[in-house]
Amino acid sequence: MESARPHPRGRVRRLFLAAALVAAGGTAVTAAATPTPANAAVVLNASDVTANLWEWNWNSVAAACTDHLGPAGYGAVQVAPPQESVSLPTSPDGVHPWYEVYQPVSYRLESRFGSRQQFAAMVGACHQAGVRVYVDAVVNHMAGTNNPAGTRGYAGTEFSGYSYPAVPYGNGDFHHPGDNCPTSGAITDWNNESQVTSCELLSLSDLYTEKDAVRSRIAGYLNDLIGLGVDGFRVDAVKHIRKDDFAAILGKLNNTLAEGRRPYVAQEIFDGASNPALQARAYTGNGDVLDFGYAKGLRSAFQGSISALANVPNWNLDAPSANVFAMVTNHDLERDGVVLSYKNGSDYVLANYFALAYPHGKPSVYDSFTWSDRNQSPPHDGTGHVTDTVCGGAWNCLTRSTGIKGMVGWANAARPVTTVADFTTVNSNVIGFHRGDRAWIGINDSGTATTATFTTGLADGQYCDVISGTATGTGCTGGTVTVSGGRATVTIPADNAVAVHVNARPGTSPSPTASPTASPTASPTGTPTDRVATTFTVTATPAAGQDVYVVGSIPELGSWAPANAVRLAPQGGDTFRATVDLPTSTAVEYKFIKVTAGGAVTWESGANRTFTTPAGGSYPVTETFRGDTVSTTIATSFNATVTTSYGQNVFVVGNVAALGGWNPANAVALSPADYPVWRATVNLPPNTAVEYKYVKKNPDGSVTWESGANRTFTTPATGTRSNTDSWR
Repeated sequence: MESARPHPRGRVRRLFLAAALVAAGGTAVTAAATPTPANAAVVLNASDVTANLWEWNWNSVAAACTDHLGPAGYGAVQVAPPQESVSLPTSPDGVHPWYEVYQPVSYRLESRFGSRQQFAAMVGACHQAGVRVYVDAVVNHMAGTNNPAGTRGYAGTEFSGYSYPAVPYGNGDFHHPGDNCPTSGAITDWNNESQVTSCELLSLSDLYTEKDAVRSRIAGYLNDLIGLGVDGFRVDAVKHIRKDDFAAILGKLNNTLAEGRRPYVAQEIFDGASNPALQARAYTGNGDVLDFGYAKGLRSAFQGSISALANVPNWNLDAPSANVFAMVTNHDLERDGVVLSYKNGSDYVLANYFALAYPHGKPSVYDSFTWSDRNQSPPHDGTGHVTDTVCGGAWNCLTRSTGIKGMVGWANAARPVTTVADFTTVNSNVIGFHRGDRAWIGINDSGTATTATFTTGLADGQYCDVISGTATGTGCTGGTVTVSGGRATVTIPADNAVAVHVNARPGTSPSPTASPTASPTASPTGTPTDRVATTFTVTATPAAGQDVYVVGSIPELGSWAPANAVRLAPQGGDTFRATVDLPTSTAVEYKFIKVTAGGAVTWESGANRTFTTPAGGSYPVTETFRGDTVSTTIATSFNATVTTSYGQNVFVVGNVAALGGWNPANAVALSPADYPVWRATVNLPPNTAVEYKYVKKNPDGSVTWESGANRTFTTPATGTRSNTDSWR
């Protein structure tokens, strides 16, 4: 069983992209292609925000990553289903309706969005821009029996209702009436789990996922995508797959190439079922779930009174915040009118600002094409292939607007703080709140500008409004907000918002104590063609709440600005590391720093460190943070073999503060990456008697304690400690 977790912040691995190979005609893609090293290290953005570029073609997604999403700080882009689907030049619903892509005929990566080569190039371009790629995966079913005779796929593949030779799938690979499906084929009772998981959704041929051969072919398709660099999946129609079947499929997947971790999983569990087994929170053991209830609640608030947003924790949402992929809309919902869409104007924009600001789930921003018919095709050529995105008119491009880009930066700055403070209701349609000492936002969903005084949580000084502009080295391109005594009097324009955060202040050049000892050296003119993969490794002992960074004299190292420094990922113990592409044959000055969540910077002592990058290849830098004292904690690993039910997670809790002081609410979460072994490493004080137990937290919030006496051990004076246990 796998359970998705938020992406680690700024983890760096060498990226491998599979060779751009085209699957031979009629040949199944059942395993990942052998990857070819791209010899390029990438740094993926430390962000939970996803841009959903639904039904954009691969060339347009690549350009968006390079020009907009990466520089704005998006953590991922979600793309449409890439497998070969039916091509419907004529149908009762028009020419090439959008839903074609949800009817697979093979697992070849030849679709209306582009070729396999173009898909691989898109993934590479997005990674180089710092953006992960999540694929909309259709694995519950194939195309079905209702298509006109002679219908083929976009790559010319032939098929019939229960025969897909290009995979291959045959008659025995599908559910049939009288087999596992207790009806004549269709789902008649949407609260009957057997029907929902084994009968046909909209006459689409339902795969027999109880069979290991079917699971392996599905996993082979997903592993092929992982082999091309894909980082995760939005999985379509998961409600219609048995939970244990889907868990078995996930168990066959490889780790991602860019970060070496389990692929991210967001499951589509359509809401409305009264059967608890078919509700979204019952599926969180296999990954995150889309939160339809949140999207519908946002529509209700922004078309009613946004003061209701103060009560989000009391809404009837699909699952806890930690387990959801949050959205304002998606392709299904916007056409049904149950959520906001681009047709709702400022309400839609403001709802997206709120979703980026409010700490619920992993937020996404949706961009697609405009439509007047719910089955309308995206703009395409005469063969049905989607043409390049041209923003405005036929395409919506909210993801690249100044305000949304500003709020992505806001969300990233606020990310360490997961709670809202000082939620202020000026009136029923004007609100404000802040996330700790990191960021503040005010939203005005009325037709009249409103001036009010808000508690911001921010340090005193001037900040740039990221809705109307950006921060520069000399000022702000948009409005400004002045904080005094932690409060600010702000005029929020009609049907608009004002938002500020710690990383958007006029003038970003620091002059801290123990700052660099010489003026920064200008970087070489021009952009070097050749780059050197430079790996910085430092031994450091940051305090609780501090991260370790490297900052230096060239733009790739932040040009001496701590706000633009490169975060070093923890490697275990006191070791931190990151790989950065630097220009060749260039003199570099640098230092290591420690930064708190509030932005406080501690520079290491001594003179600037220096080196000159070589003319090619790679270059290692290994140092010790100057000014550190010897670590006074013991890195203690907990490794527990625990079998869980769907939606359960495992924690360790104990008698010391680092283990929550016996309070399950403060217990330490264990990772299920090696399920059924759950693991975590905790820094504990030396020479200390420790008592602990494991607990399971259930989807409804209740806690199950393991039986027996407290487990005990004493930490050593130095070194590390490992505990290997089994649930009692």
